[in-house]
Amino acid sequence: MKSTLMKLMDDFERWRSLVGSMDHAELAAQILDESGYMQMWKEDKTPEAPGRLENLKELISGMQEYDSLPEFLEHVALVLENQANSGGDFVTIMTLHGAKGLEFDQVFLPGWEEGVFPSQRSMDENGLKGLEEERRLAYVGITRARKRAYISFAANRRMYGSWVNSIPSRFVEELPKEQIEIETELGLAGNGRSSHWDSSGLAPKVQKRQVHERKVMNEEGEVFERGMRVFHDKFGYGKIIYIDGHKLDIAFDKAGKKRVMDNFVEKAD
Repeated sequence: MKSTLMKLMDDFERWRSLVGSMDHAELAAQILDESGYMQMWKEDKTPEAPGRLENLKELISGMQEYDSLPEFLEHVALVLENQANSGGDFVTIMTLHGAKGLEFDQVFLPGWEEGVFPSQRSMDENGLKGLEEERRLAYVGITRARKRAYISFAANRRMYGSWVNSIPSRFVEELPKEQIEIETELGLAGNGRSSHWDSSGLAPKVQKRQVHERKVMNEEGEVFERGMRVFHDKFGYGKIIYIDGHKLDIAFDKAGKKRVMDNFVEKAD
Protein backbone atom coordinates (compact mmCIF):
# COMPACT_ATOMS: atom_id res chain seq x y z
CA MET A 1 0.00 0.00 0.00
CA LYS A 2 2.81 2.42 0.90
CA SER A 3 4.63 1.80 -2.38
CA THR A 4 1.39 2.36 -4.33
CA LEU A 5 0.79 5.69 -2.60
CA MET A 6 4.39 6.76 -3.21
CA LYS A 7 4.05 5.95 -6.90
CA LEU A 8 0.83 7.96 -7.06
CA MET A 9 2.53 10.96 -5.43
CA ASP A 10 5.39 10.67 -7.94
CA ASP A 11 2.85 10.61 -10.77
CA PHE A 12 1.16 13.74 -9.41
CA GLU A 13 4.50 15.53 -9.33
CA ARG A 14 5.41 14.39 -12.85
CA TRP A 15 2.03 15.44 -14.30
CA ARG A 16 2.28 18.79 -12.53
CA SER A 17 5.68 19.41 -14.13
CA LEU A 18 4.15 18.93 -17.60
CA VAL A 19 1.46 21.61 -17.20
CA GLY A 20 3.54 24.39 -18.74
CA SER A 21 5.08 22.41 -21.58
CA MET A 22 2.23 20.18 -22.78
CA ASP A 23 -1.18 20.89 -24.31
CA HIS A 24 -3.75 20.79 -21.51
CA ALA A 25 -6.13 18.43 -23.34
CA GLU A 26 -3.32 16.03 -24.25
CA LEU A 27 -2.07 16.10 -20.67
CA ALA A 28 -5.56 15.29 -19.37
CA ALA A 29 -5.79 12.36 -21.77
CA GLN A 30 -2.35 11.16 -20.64
CA ILE A 31 -3.36 11.36 -16.97
CA LEU A 32 -6.55 9.39 -17.59
CA ASP A 33 -4.56 6.74 -19.41
CA GLU A 34 -1.53 6.46 -17.09
CA SER A 35 -3.66 6.54 -13.94
CA GLY A 36 -5.60 3.50 -15.14
CA TYR A 37 -8.91 5.33 -14.85
CA MET A 38 -9.83 4.80 -18.52
CA GLN A 39 -8.82 1.15 -18.33
CA MET A 40 -10.95 0.68 -15.23
CA TRP A 41 -14.08 1.76 -17.09
CA LYS A 42 -13.11 -0.29 -20.13
CA GLU A 43 -13.04 -3.41 -17.97
CA ASP A 44 -16.19 -2.49 -16.07
CA LYS A 45 -19.19 -4.61 -17.13
CA THR A 46 -21.96 -2.45 -15.66
CA PRO A 47 -24.44 -0.67 -18.00
CA GLU A 48 -23.05 2.72 -16.93
CA ALA A 49 -19.50 1.98 -18.09
CA PRO A 50 -19.86 2.84 -21.83
CA GLY A 51 -21.49 6.15 -20.96
CA ARG A 52 -18.74 6.99 -18.50
CA LEU A 53 -16.10 6.28 -21.13
CA GLU A 54 -17.85 8.50 -23.67
CA ASN A 55 -18.16 11.27 -21.10
CA LEU A 56 -14.41 11.14 -20.45
CA LYS A 57 -13.72 11.31 -24.19
CA GLU A 58 -16.08 14.28 -24.54
CA LEU A 59 -14.37 15.94 -21.59
CA ILE A 60 -11.06 15.80 -23.46
CA SER A 61 -12.76 16.99 -26.65
CA GLY A 62 -14.38 19.87 -24.79
CA MET A 63 -11.06 20.94 -23.28
CA GLN A 64 -9.59 21.26 -26.77
CA GLU A 65 -11.96 24.15 -27.50
CA TYR A 66 -10.27 26.30 -24.84
CA ASP A 67 -6.82 27.84 -25.15
CA SER A 68 -5.64 26.80 -21.70
CA LEU A 69 -6.56 24.77 -18.66
CA PRO A 70 -7.37 27.88 -16.57
CA GLU A 71 -9.78 29.06 -19.28
CA PHE A 72 -11.55 25.69 -19.30
CA LEU A 73 -11.73 25.59 -15.50
CA GLU A 74 -13.10 29.14 -15.48
CA HIS A 75 -15.88 27.99 -17.81
CA VAL A 76 -16.73 25.04 -15.53
CA ALA A 77 -16.54 27.23 -12.40
CA LEU A 78 -18.90 29.77 -13.97
CA VAL A 79 -21.47 27.08 -14.74
CA LEU A 80 -21.21 25.64 -11.23
CA GLU A 81 -21.38 29.10 -9.66
CA ASN A 82 -24.52 29.95 -11.59
CA GLN A 83 -26.08 26.72 -10.36
CA ALA A 84 -25.06 27.36 -6.75
CA ASN A 85 -26.38 30.94 -6.76
CA SER A 86 -29.67 30.16 -8.40
CA GLY A 87 -31.48 29.42 -5.15
CA GLY A 88 -34.11 27.36 -6.95
CA ASP A 89 -35.11 25.82 -10.24
CA PHE A 90 -33.42 27.33 -13.27
CA VAL A 91 -32.57 26.66 -16.92
CA THR A 92 -29.05 26.77 -18.33
CA ILE A 93 -28.95 27.58 -22.05
CA MET A 94 -25.87 26.52 -23.98
CA THR A 95 -24.70 25.04 -27.25
CA LEU A 96 -23.94 21.36 -27.67
CA HIS A 97 -20.25 22.22 -27.93
CA GLY A 98 -20.42 24.19 -24.69
CA ALA A 99 -22.14 21.29 -22.89
CA LYS A 100 -19.23 18.88 -23.35
CA GLY A 101 -18.06 17.46 -20.05
CA LEU A 102 -21.16 18.68 -18.15
CA GLU A 103 -24.19 16.75 -16.90
CA PHE A 104 -27.71 17.79 -15.85
CA ASP A 105 -30.70 15.93 -14.47
CA GLN A 106 -32.98 17.14 -17.28
CA VAL A 107 -31.88 18.14 -20.77
CA PHE A 108 -34.04 19.74 -23.49
CA LEU A 109 -32.93 19.37 -27.11
CA PRO A 110 -35.13 21.39 -29.52
CA GLY A 111 -34.89 21.81 -33.28
CA TRP A 112 -34.24 18.19 -34.29
CA GLU A 113 -35.34 18.66 -37.90
CA GLU A 114 -33.67 17.89 -41.20
CA GLY A 115 -31.69 20.90 -42.36
CA VAL A 116 -31.52 22.30 -38.82
CA PHE A 117 -29.98 19.33 -37.01
CA PRO A 118 -28.19 17.81 -38.78
CA SER A 119 -27.20 21.16 -40.25
CA GLN A 120 -27.74 21.32 -43.99
CA ARG A 121 -24.79 23.69 -44.34
CA SER A 122 -22.50 21.24 -42.54
CA MET A 123 -23.56 18.41 -44.85
CA ASP A 124 -23.31 20.58 -47.98
CA GLU A 125 -19.79 21.70 -47.08
CA ASN A 126 -18.38 18.48 -45.58
CA GLY A 127 -20.53 15.63 -46.91
CA LEU A 128 -20.61 12.44 -44.84
CA LYS A 129 -17.86 13.76 -42.57
CA GLY A 130 -20.11 16.68 -41.67
CA LEU A 131 -23.03 14.32 -41.06
CA GLU A 132 -20.98 12.18 -38.70
CA GLU A 133 -19.87 15.26 -36.77
CA GLU A 134 -23.52 16.26 -36.37
CA ARG A 135 -24.37 12.71 -35.24
CA ARG A 136 -21.59 12.88 -32.66
CA LEU A 137 -23.03 16.14 -31.35
CA ALA A 138 -26.44 14.47 -31.07
CA TYR A 139 -24.87 11.83 -28.87
CA VAL A 140 -23.20 14.54 -26.78
CA GLY A 141 -26.55 16.24 -26.21
CA ILE A 142 -28.39 13.08 -25.20
CA THR A 143 -25.69 11.89 -22.82
CA ARG A 144 -25.65 15.20 -20.92
CA ALA A 145 -28.85 13.99 -19.21
CA ARG A 146 -28.51 12.09 -15.94
CA LYS A 147 -32.22 11.24 -15.74
CA ARG A 148 -34.18 12.38 -18.79
CA ALA A 149 -33.66 14.02 -22.18
CA TYR A 150 -36.49 15.76 -24.04
CA ILE A 151 -36.10 15.92 -27.83
CA SER A 152 -38.49 18.03 -29.90
CA PHE A 153 -39.03 19.10 -33.50
CA ALA A 154 -41.44 21.41 -35.31
CA ALA A 155 -43.77 20.45 -38.13
CA ASN A 156 -43.42 23.94 -39.64
CA ARG A 157 -40.59 26.42 -39.35
CA ARG A 158 -40.09 29.95 -40.68
CA MET A 159 -36.96 30.09 -42.84
CA TYR A 160 -35.77 32.92 -45.06
CA GLY A 161 -39.01 34.81 -44.45
CA SER A 162 -41.30 31.93 -45.46
CA TRP A 163 -43.00 29.09 -43.62
CA VAL A 164 -41.77 25.68 -44.74
CA ASN A 165 -42.73 22.15 -43.81
CA SER A 166 -40.17 20.31 -41.71
CA ILE A 167 -39.51 16.63 -41.19
CA PRO A 168 -38.00 15.13 -38.04
CA SER A 169 -34.25 14.70 -37.97
CA ARG A 170 -32.89 11.34 -39.08
CA PHE A 171 -31.35 11.18 -35.59
CA VAL A 172 -34.85 10.80 -34.13
CA GLU A 173 -35.35 7.53 -35.99
CA GLU A 174 -31.95 6.29 -34.84
CA LEU A 175 -32.96 6.50 -31.16
CA PRO A 176 -33.44 3.09 -29.49
CA LYS A 177 -37.18 2.47 -29.56
CA GLU A 178 -37.21 0.59 -26.25
CA GLN A 179 -35.75 3.58 -24.40
CA ILE A 180 -37.94 6.41 -25.65
CA GLU A 181 -41.47 7.68 -25.09
CA ILE A 182 -43.16 9.45 -28.00
CA GLU A 183 -45.64 12.30 -27.55
CA THR A 184 -47.13 14.29 -30.42
CA GLU A 185 -50.10 16.53 -31.05
CA LEU A 186 -52.69 15.71 -33.70
CA GLY A 187 -51.54 16.91 -37.11
CA LEU A 188 -47.84 16.77 -36.35
CA ALA A 189 -45.40 14.04 -37.28
CA GLY A 190 -46.15 10.71 -35.66
CA ASN A 191 -43.87 7.87 -34.66
CA GLY A 192 -40.57 7.82 -36.47
CA ARG A 193 -39.84 10.27 -39.25
CA SER A 194 -40.30 10.64 -42.96
CA SER A 195 -38.79 7.84 -45.04
CA HIS A 196 -37.41 10.50 -47.36
CA TRP A 197 -33.97 10.35 -45.74
CA ASP A 198 -31.67 7.37 -45.42
CA SER A 199 -30.25 7.60 -41.89
CA SER A 200 -27.03 5.89 -42.93
CA GLY A 201 -26.05 8.62 -45.39
CA LEU A 202 -27.09 11.56 -47.52
CA ALA A 203 -29.02 9.80 -50.25
CA PRO A 204 -32.73 10.71 -50.36
CA LYS A 205 -35.29 7.96 -50.87
CA VAL A 206 -37.45 9.84 -53.33
CA GLN A 207 -39.51 6.82 -54.32
CA LYS A 208 -40.92 6.45 -50.79
CA ARG A 209 -42.15 10.00 -50.36
CA GLN A 210 -45.94 10.25 -50.41
CA VAL A 211 -46.31 13.96 -51.22
CA HIS A 212 -44.45 15.26 -54.26
CA GLU A 213 -44.08 19.00 -54.74
CA ARG A 214 -43.33 19.94 -58.33
CA LYS A 215 -42.63 23.69 -58.09
CA VAL A 216 -41.32 26.25 -55.65
CA MET A 217 -40.67 30.01 -55.87
CA ASN A 218 -37.74 31.47 -53.95
CA GLU A 219 -37.63 34.90 -52.28
CA GLU A 220 -36.45 36.54 -55.50
CA GLY A 221 -39.45 35.25 -57.43
CA GLU A 222 -37.53 32.59 -59.39
CA VAL A 223 -39.49 29.37 -59.94
CA PHE A 224 -37.83 25.95 -59.80
CA GLU A 225 -39.38 22.71 -61.01
CA ARG A 226 -38.54 19.04 -60.71
CA GLY A 227 -36.37 17.96 -63.60
CA MET A 228 -34.94 21.47 -64.13
CA ARG A 229 -31.21 21.97 -64.68
CA VAL A 230 -29.63 24.34 -62.14
CA PHE A 231 -26.19 25.63 -61.14
CA HIS A 232 -24.63 25.81 -57.65
CA ASP A 233 -21.44 27.81 -56.99
CA LYS A 234 -19.78 24.93 -55.14
CA PHE A 235 -21.32 21.76 -56.60
CA GLY A 236 -21.69 22.88 -60.22
CA TYR A 237 -24.47 21.75 -62.57
CA GLY A 238 -27.21 19.33 -61.63
CA LYS A 239 -30.88 18.39 -61.98
CA ILE A 240 -33.63 18.89 -59.40
CA ILE A 241 -35.03 15.49 -58.44
CA TYR A 242 -37.16 16.43 -55.42
CA ILE A 243 -38.70 19.55 -53.85
CA ASP A 244 -39.54 19.84 -50.15
CA GLY A 245 -40.64 23.40 -49.40
CA HIS A 246 -37.63 25.58 -50.20
CA LYS A 247 -35.27 22.61 -49.96
CA LEU A 248 -34.17 21.11 -53.27
CA ASP A 249 -32.73 17.65 -53.68
CA ILE A 250 -30.36 17.90 -56.62
CA ALA A 251 -28.39 15.22 -58.47
CA PHE A 252 -25.22 17.10 -59.33
CA ASP A 253 -23.16 15.94 -62.30
CA LYS A 254 -19.94 15.65 -60.30
CA ALA A 255 -20.84 16.08 -56.61
CA GLY A 256 -23.64 13.50 -56.44
CA LYS A 257 -26.92 14.02 -54.59
CA LYS A 258 -27.19 17.03 -52.27
CA ARG A 259 -29.96 18.95 -50.53
CA VAL A 260 -29.67 22.75 -50.82
CA MET A 261 -31.91 25.76 -50.25
CA ASP A 262 -33.45 27.29 -53.39
CA ASN A 263 -31.72 30.63 -52.71
CA PHE A 264 -28.33 29.03 -53.35
CA VAL A 265 -28.94 27.83 -56.90
CA GLU A 266 -29.84 29.44 -60.19
CA LYS A 267 -31.31 28.13 -63.43
CA ALA A 268 -28.72 26.72 -65.77
CA ASP A 269 -28.30 28.46 -69.10
